[in-house]
Formats: sequence, structure tokens, C-alpha cells
Amino acid sequence: MNKRDLVDAVARDTGIRKTMAEKAVDSVLHAIRRNARKGVRLVGFGSFCVVKRKARHGRNPQTGASFTAKACNVIKFRPGTQFKKQVN
Repeated sequence: MNKRDLVDAVARDTGIRKTMAEKAVDSVLHAIRRNARKGVRLVGFGSFCVVKRKARHGRNPQTGASFTAKACNVIKFRPGTQFKKQVN
């Protein structure tokens, strides 16, 4: 499913126009991005949080050259219990 499919599903399920559904989807995605540092928990779906990844050593598989990957922040998604049950 891509964004267009999600917009179509929201429009179909709610009975609103696709332009309004697209604004709603964009608003939700923007709110998640804006609040990711604080943590976003959607009960039954999952949680988004920022995790600090330590610096680490890596290797380029094509050349075999080693390098050091810098420490950085990454977004982590943890699916909720209901979501896990539905997928399994």
C-alpha cells in the first residue's frame, strides 16, 4: 500500500472526498514526524520513538573496505499487541 492507496481507503471508509482524505492523511503523517522526538503512541497500532544508534564499524561488501559509521538518531517503530495479532 502506498500513500495514494491509503488516501483512497480513508476516503472510501469515511465517505469524504479524496482531497479531504489526502489532507487528513498528510496531517496525521505531519503530526507523527513533528512529535517523533517526544514519542508517538497509537494504542492498538504501535509506537514511534527516536533511538540513539552508537557509532560502529562497518564493511563495504563490494570493496571490502572498512569504515566507521557515525552515531546518529533513528526512528524506531514498535507494533502494538493488536497489530501483531492481526499480522500473525
